Order: sequence, then C-alpha cells, then structure tokens
Amino acid sequence: MESSILTTVILPASLFIIMIGMGLSLTLEDFRRVVRFPGAVTLGLFNQLILLPLIGFGLCYVFALSPFLAVGLLLLAACPGGATSNLISYVAKGDIALSVTLTAISSTVTIFTIPLIVHWGLAHFLGESRPVELPILETMGQIFGITALPVSIGMLVRSRNLPFAQRMERPMRIASTVIFVLILAGIVVANWQILLDALPVLGPATFALNLITMGLGWGVARIFGLNLAQSITIAIESGIQNGTLAIVVASSILFLPEVSLPAAIYSIAMFLSGGVLMWWFGRREIEVD
Repeated sequence: MESSILTTVILPASLFIIMIGMGLSLTLEDFRRVVRFPGAVTLGLFNQLILLPLIGFGLCYVFALSPFLAVGLLLLAACPGGATSNLISYVAKGDIALSVTLTAISSTVTIFTIPLIVHWGLAHFLGESRPVELPILETMGQIFGITALPVSIGMLVRSRNLPFAQRMERPMRIASTVIFVLILAGIVVANWQILLDALPVLGPATFALNLITMGLGWGVARIFGLNLAQSITIAIESGIQNGTLAIVVASSILFLPEVSLPAAIYSIAMFLSGGVLMWWFGRREIEVD
C-alpha cells in the first residue's frame, strides 16, 4: 500500500481525535480495575504475542504462499493491535481500558519480538538472514503520540469537567463511526488497483487470519469467564493487527515492497470485520455482566 496524505496525515490526525473521545469515557479507576484483575490482560497478550504468529505461520503453508508473501503474512501476525483496535473496541462498547492497556503493552513488547520473528521468517522462507532493526525510541514515541497522549487529554478533560465529557460521549461515538467509514473508503479508492491485483492470492489467507484469530479470541475469553465487554475487546485485540506498522517495516526497513502486500489486503479485511462488530455490539445498551 502506497503512502499518501490519507495515511500519513489524515489517518493519524483522525485517530488522535478519536482517542481523545475514548479518554472522555475513561477514569483512573478503569485502569486500576484492569490491574486488580490481570487475567484478561494475560489472556489478551497470550493471543497477540504467541497464538497469532503461530496461526500466521500455519496459514502460510495452508494457502501455499510464495516466500515473500509468507514473510509478509508472518510479519503482519507479529504486529500489535494498534490504535484501530482501540477505535473498534470503543465504538463496539468493549472494555476501553483493557484495549488501551493491551495496545500499550503489546506495542512495546513487539518492538523487540518483530525483528526476531521477521529475522527467522526470512531465513526460513527465503533462505537468507537479514538483520531487522526498528527505531525503538521513534516507534515508542509514535505509539505514545496516538494512544497514551490523546487518551490522557480526554481523561484530564473528564476529571475537570464531567458534565461536558458525559454530553460528548455519544457524539464522539457517532463521529468515530463516520470517520472510520470515510477512512475505509479512502484506503480502498487510493489503492484500488494494487488491492485488486493481490486479492485473489492474498484475500483468502488474510481474511482467514483475521476471522480465525478474532473467533479464537472471543471463544477463549468466554471459556475463561470474561464478561461481555472484556470478551469483545479480547476478540478485537486478537484479530485486528497494525497493518500500517507492517507496511512500514516491509517497505522502509526491509525494502521489500512485496512483503507489504499481505498487510495492505489485511487492512481491508480488518476494517470490514471491525465494521460488523461495531455495528452489532455498538447498538446495544451497556449492561453489567
């Protein structure tokens, strides 16, 4: 997927605004509750850091992907959820504090695990060893800038002016949904020919990765007795990956554009499945399990 003003300016700015809206619905008590009951965090991290790469590796063989595309799918599976998973969890009325916590932890950990997994994938599928180094401070700064910073701003506003935050909660959810749809449409239009050419080969594999991991996340969460909001978030965090990060690693660090194609196709798959979750769960009244 090619860089454009949509992906480099509009998307980050939109996500920043959306994350402020999330912060308006959060309090410190939400995060204290996550710390007091770490089971959901542990389960989510297990799905993201261990289960996802294993499933991605298996799908490379199930769909007989070429070596470069296999490396790309493995790279994608190694990526964290990113701000998009927070957005989807927010609109779907999942556990936002859990979502932000999982994104923050997994994004930090994968700074170190992505190079290891990609290094192994290159050696395994391409028979070569190519060192992969992510700019750690820069990557962590970007993660902070689109997650922790705007959420903190929203929480600060809520602590200073609760009536305003409560009035803005519904409008921000609506605005987030509209922005989500517009971003999806823009991505499809801007990359139509690239996506069309790659879809027959990569469509089944990327959709399978998205749906299998999301389904397993939901199933495991329910088996372990998590409440509905937590289960929604675990499913989303398990099945929604940071495709933008995968594209940047493939194109700007590995200098292998073909490796970025799985992430490009996957971005469409996750927006579609995420949109369904936002519609299905977002229309319900919030209940206490």
